[in-house]
Amino acid sequence: MNQVPQTETARKLPRMHYGWVVVAVTFLTLLVSAGVRSMPSIFMLSFEKDFGWSRGGISSVVSIGIFLYGLVGPFSASFLERFGVRRVMLFSIALLAAGLAVTPLMNALWQFEILWGVITGIATGFMANVLGVTVSNKWFAQRRGLVVGILTASAATGQLLFLPLLARITVESGWKSAVYTAVAVLVGLLLIVAVFMRNHPSDVGVAPYGSTEVVQPTPFRGNLFLAPLLALRSALRSKSFWLLAGTFFFCGYSTNGLIGTHLIPACGDFGITEVTAASLLALMGLFDLFGTTLSGWLSDRFDSRWLLAWYYGLRGLSLLFLPYALSAGPTELLLFSVFYGLDWIATVPPTVKLATQEFGKERSGMIFGWVVVAHQLGASTAAYGAGALRDWLGTYSTAFVSAGFVCLFAAVISTRIGRKKAASLS
Repeated sequence: MNQVPQTETARKLPRMHYGWVVVAVTFLTLLVSAGVRSMPSIFMLSFEKDFGWSRGGISSVVSIGIFLYGLVGPFSASFLERFGVRRVMLFSIALLAAGLAVTPLMNALWQFEILWGVITGIATGFMANVLGVTVSNKWFAQRRGLVVGILTASAATGQLLFLPLLARITVESGWKSAVYTAVAVLVGLLLIVAVFMRNHPSDVGVAPYGSTEVVQPTPFRGNLFLAPLLALRSALRSKSFWLLAGTFFFCGYSTNGLIGTHLIPACGDFGITEVTAASLLALMGLFDLFGTTLSGWLSDRFDSRWLLAWYYGLRGLSLLFLPYALSAGPTELLLFSVFYGLDWIATVPPTVKLATQEFGKERSGMIFGWVVVAHQLGASTAAYGAGALRDWLGTYSTAFVSAGFVCLFAAVISTRIGRKKAASLS
């Protein structure tokens, strides 16, 4: 009996595109980065007790870190193009691990500001949404919306996996043990990125997913720091950029700056333990994993302006409900966690889609990076402002309600994005 040669049989078997391996490594990197970035919310009560720092003082450090996380974004786009995705990821992970490893030695608020405000903010900024957009644009000619949705959801998944575990370690063994656990995870991640990450499809001899032509990467031309500023100057002439940045400011105000930073201490005001509160954030992460991935799928098929309007509107209603949920009981708080979680960062895929439509694939990374700066300005405002309001008024209710109303406003202005042709970027 004649047998088919092994090499011919192998050629007939479907082969997974290496782009999905890159997506998996990027997802894991963003997941761990998000988990580390959310750690101060777990430590807030411990730091109040151990160091005597006020909640407003601790919040100011978180605010600085959030701002730098966003500010690095546009510049990370040029660094990713100039040095390659793999090298930038390795540098960022190593810097983040070093900053965490030194954290247990701190004994003053200014040291906390340097380690978690500056170093952690810069390191995680290179592993932010711009990384996901860059990977999507380089490796995929099709399914970009889905890929952006998956990579965006990694932030929520980071909370899902890390927050309850780190909160339990903090309660049982102290916050220093939680920090060392995070360092160990980062070292493992460093090895995974070094082995499996690649910069461009041409590195493994394949075309981008959905394409048949193997293309070489375009060399980065221009100044690493000047190119993002020139992109910003061009974008400032566009009404669409201002609307995208404005809505994303409100997005940051109502998500990681407010809920991500202050939900755990807000639950503490009502006698809810850190582990239970962290589990609520993890539950939000679980539902956002579904909601944001679905949002990426929807952004490939429907008008992203109206998707944003729905997302911001529903988020606003959930935040108006939160003060009641905190005082009412576990059922209402669970309902908030599910409803809010579905919408946590579902706004990212349609925002990326609109930025790409308005400004083109080549500039979308840098310009979206500047849109993320607006997001982090909003988050920074909420991170510090909510802590200051809590110290002043003794409650978080004012901060939660104000975030609800700004989300409803964002829902209205989302429908205005892209109605007129964006100003020329030439």
